[in-house]
Amino acid sequence: MDFLANTHLHITAWVLGIILFFVSVLLKTGKGQKITHMVLRLVYVFIILTGVALFMVGMDSDMGMLYGFKFLGGILVIGMMEMILVRMKKQKPTTMFWVLLFVFLFITMFLGFSLPLGSSFLA
Repeated sequence: MDFLANTHLHITAWVLGIILFFVSVLLKTGKGQKITHMVLRLVYVFIILTGVALFMVGMDSDMGMLYGFKFLGGILVIGMMEMILVRMKKQKPTTMFWVLLFVFLFITMFLGFSLPLGSSFLA
């Protein structure tokens, strides 16, 4: 599990996930969108695995509750991304989910960069 508890591996996974999400959004319909959506779901699993490994390492510190909030925020970001793609496929409105996605993404990234295991990007 030590290999998965690597901050750079986790950051690479979620950057890849965000790129695949926007590619899937831009494709809207068709076979290419379906393929990128399925690959994105595999990346979700990898993001969650690396996030759980980092969460377990972070719980050893005295900021365990903040790591819990970051973990919850990450799950909510993945949920909003999935809701947007599914609702776009069904041609339903997605405005509320876009707003929630950016709010949860901001909170999660702020916590991730400000906690000790993250990069000192905001310090």
